[in-house]
Amino acid sequence: MSESKKSTIPPYVKALSGSIGGIVEASCLQPIDVIKTRLQLDTSGTYKGIIHCGATVYRTEGVRALWKGLTPFATHLTLKYTLRMGSNALFQSAFKDSQTGQLSNTGRLLSGFGAGVLEALVIVTPFEVVKIRLQQQRGLSHELLKYKGPIHCARTIIREEGIRGLWAGAAPTVMRNGTNQAAMFTAKNAFDGILWKKQEGDGKVLQPWQSMISGFLAGTAGPVCTGPFDVVKTRLMAQGRAGGKLKYKGMVHAIRTIFAEEGLLALWKGLLPRLMRIPPGQAIMWAVADQVTGFYEKRHIHNAPL
Repeated sequence: MSESKKSTIPPYVKALSGSIGGIVEASCLQPIDVIKTRLQLDTSGTYKGIIHCGATVYRTEGVRALWKGLTPFATHLTLKYTLRMGSNALFQSAFKDSQTGQLSNTGRLLSGFGAGVLEALVIVTPFEVVKIRLQQQRGLSHELLKYKGPIHCARTIIREEGIRGLWAGAAPTVMRNGTNQAAMFTAKNAFDGILWKKQEGDGKVLQPWQSMISGFLAGTAGPVCTGPFDVVKTRLMAQGRAGGKLKYKGMVHAIRTIFAEEGLLALWKGLLPRLMRIPPGQAIMWAVADQVTGFYEKRHIHNAPL
């Protein structure tokens, strides 16, 4: 089958595959995300590393604390992957050559970046603000916590800081997600082709372990490149606007302040837990998503008898 004649998987199928993958990923990897957030917010050296941080949270707050923020995290991941996969498919359709139906590497990068920007503004920023506010709370007594849950947290932020409070840290989030997704979609397609000779629409369904390898490799570059954006995003989201002077005025000011006060390496705080979470998360998500899209391909695109 020629490239121009290859059938395309509809965006709604891509969106569905992402939503299912997001649910599975969130359930497996939430503790690592909690540890990453605690490390990024630790300016006094309370935690000595990943293991010490996890052990301290478990010892002082109980095992359930490692799943703090799971509801907004799981909802956010599901909605994020639904929007990411669906919008990326729409952008790719728009960037395909009208004559050949082929998608250039530039088109693939722009599609991924566009999907990342869209998810950052619509889904990621408000959900991560709520998640981070919940995760930074310490203590066992529910009554003493400022935020009682995700809905109460969102309502409190809106009441005290206005609706803009839910979009704190939007600029570094846009930069982080846009860059991440541009690299991730391009790398995933490249690894599928290099490792498994798989091209979208060719009817070949990867085994879950093959999708996991491609997804894991595709998910490694982003955290290293976007570490400063992620640290700044977390700091901006964690600080409240209510009744006090903000330490960080914006993305650039935050980068300068962190560099001046804590040194260059502080801009990559939480990198190791990000590398422990994002590549495995992409491996899990793609293993699920590729099976969903593969099922569609076999049923609706390549169902003719051989």
